[in-house]
Amino acid sequence: MRYVLLVSYDGTHFAGYQRQKRGERTVQGVLEHAAEEVFGAPTRVTASGRTDAGVHARGQVCHLDGETAIPPGKLRECMNVRLPPDCKVLASAAAPEGFDVTRGAKKKTYIYRFYTAACELPLLSRYAVRVRETPELGRMQAAAGLLSGEHDFAAFSSTGSSAKTTVRTVHGIVIRMQTQKDHTMYEIEVTGSGFLYNMVRILAGEIYAVGCGKGTENIARAFEGGGRSLIAGTMPPAGLTLEAVDYGISLFGEGE
Repeated sequence: MRYVLLVSYDGTHFAGYQRQKRGERTVQGVLEHAAEEVFGAPTRVTASGRTDAGVHARGQVCHLDGETAIPPGKLRECMNVRLPPDCKVLASAAAPEGFDVTRGAKKKTYIYRFYTAACELPLLSRYAVRVRETPELGRMQAAAGLLSGEHDFAAFSSTGSSAKTTVRTVHGIVIRMQTQKDHTMYEIEVTGSGFLYNMVRILAGEIYAVGCGKGTENIARAFEGGGRSLIAGTMPPAGLTLEAVDYGISLFGEGE
């Protein structure tokens, strides 16, 4: 039987989602260890996509196959008592017939968070990155509009990508700004059909750079086959969170 899991994790102390040959601590590793204890046999846990070291998830979706008398909705509790505090299953259910967590994903939503403040703020810096220059919101929104749509995002990917094509569709980019007493927080929410290696962190870097005064002319040149050097640097991983994966159907029922 195939089960589907809604998983949340703090990526700070993980070497990414995928198991590593050198034995580093990974999200997949702790999930599979817990699943093996529940099912009594080695159990592979597949995610909608891999997240890099230091990247967080609020709504990662995974599937696994196994046989147990535990009701699908109770699998969450059985997994959680075996999982560490920085990785938990938020919901579990029986997967729809033919469901594949990777191939079935229609949209993914990420949020990149950064803030400006007089100094590093310990209660923010685990999930957001402090930047030194204050960006202009209108300029960032203009860049977001240019980056939306279907384009060849080859220049917005780091080396090491195994993607067969670099054409992707960004359905929308929403930028939010909220000023508090001691800081201003910015959120860049990106929804797309899929993303290349480091693509969201590179998009966030370019949007921030434009907000700080960089021109937008290189964006069009990058889409026309320009190289990675036209685009701003990759933002640090701590600011990135996988918020949700959309399959076009309800996997976990109400409250999902």
